[in-house]
Amino acid sequence: MSNLVIRGVQDVVAYIDDRPKISGRAGLIWWLALGGLFLDAFSNSALSAGLGPMTKDLHLSAAQVALLTSLASWVAIAFNPIGGWMADRWGRIAPLILAKALALIGAAAAAFAPNFELVLTGRFFVGAAYGIDFAIAMALLAEFTPAKFRSRLNTWQGIWYVAVSTNLVLAILFYNMGTGAAIWRYAVGSAGVVALILLVAQLRYLVESPTWAARKGLLERAATSMTKIYGQTFTAAPEADRLPILNQATRGVANVALIFRGSYLPRTILAGTVQMAQSIQYFAVGWYLPIISLTLFGQDFVVATFGALVFNLFGIVGGFLSPKIGNRLGLRKASALGFGAVFIMLVVMGLFYQSMPIFLAFLVPSLFILFHSGGPGANGKSLSTLSFRSELRAGANGIIGAIGSAGAALGLLVFPLLKEGLGLGPTFLILSVVPLIACIVCSVIKWEPTRALLSPDEELDAPQFKSDLARIAVPTS
Repeated sequence: MSNLVIRGVQDVVAYIDDRPKISGRAGLIWWLALGGLFLDAFSNSALSAGLGPMTKDLHLSAAQVALLTSLASWVAIAFNPIGGWMADRWGRIAPLILAKALALIGAAAAAFAPNFELVLTGRFFVGAAYGIDFAIAMALLAEFTPAKFRSRLNTWQGIWYVAVSTNLVLAILFYNMGTGAAIWRYAVGSAGVVALILLVAQLRYLVESPTWAARKGLLERAATSMTKIYGQTFTAAPEADRLPILNQATRGVANVALIFRGSYLPRTILAGTVQMAQSIQYFAVGWYLPIISLTLFGQDFVVATFGALVFNLFGIVGGFLSPKIGNRLGLRKASALGFGAVFIMLVVMGLFYQSMPIFLAFLVPSLFILFHSGGPGANGKSLSTLSFRSELRAGANGIIGAIGSAGAALGLLVFPLLKEGLGLGPTFLILSVVPLIACIVCSVIKWEPTRALLSPDEELDAPQFKSDLARIAVPTS
């Protein structure tokens, strides 16, 4: 078999875009990256599933619950951009492995914690892992996804709800095992098992992104990665034959500044708005569904947890439909319509949750999750991932991810405080303002990465290089 010579990042992108499917080692890497997002969701929702018993077991006040549930998101605000910076400077794989190690430490610390303070310490490590992992995993997914399959990045949303639902099923199993008030320890401890499995698998099978390496001018490293991934021999072109790297960003703060200038600014505003608004509405409502279920269906743990499981099954449906919805409508329009529908559901719950018959008490929160997961829930991270070229991508994901983490922290913090002070109905009505504003922003800004003519990874300005995107790496004997 002949060698394939790569002259620059254009050839790498063209080769990946020419793949008819995501399979082989590339497919394994793709699903392992999604596995990291499963862990992020599992670690976050593990606390949610056992929050009621934990509150009783540790005698927590509303303020302590608010601090405990929001701490991981506050920590992620800092570690989102740190993780993005690490990935843009040193590559994608090492920070992803670090994130699994931190998640393992956090799960173990919380599961065996004798007091509230050590549970907080464990959640700090979980927040650091979540902040590092999410920005990088989405960037890695984008760099292994052919352009025609861009909307498949939204698959992460379905994976998220699979993780949440798995936690709820485990919570019911642990409850029936007679764990009592200690059920939350089993829930957060199981996240450590997932972290350990992923740590071993990612150490064994992940390969550095060739797009990142080529964009950095490391063609030999890119060729080595592509040889491992695609089972064909790639070599770097001689220096004289290499294509120039256009629009190369400098390191450090200058990379961050680029996403707030020129054509990138509206993209950043759109992605940041979707990311923050969907985080607030999910973590202020969706994350607390086990607690909301107790209010709707009574204080029986199994019944309330089963109710939350039903809600999240709709999230699985919406999450796995979101790639098709995004492909048909575009990510921006799907987000706008999803926010509009979520606004209506929150208003209905705010006005009628006490008087709704039981089937509506199941249906309305379920539709909330369905519209959220099928639209804006997935699209904030996909919008930021697809709107920036490779050496900006992880850093941009870090900044926009920090905005999303701020929204998550805000949602997690305000819900228990508003619920205790005003009641559930007024809380829903106040929160309905968030998707309404986001719907308006998504209707005003028209950027749509899935409809872009050129790959946002490269944004080649010079006409002589545009044809290179259609070429596969040059074969040589």
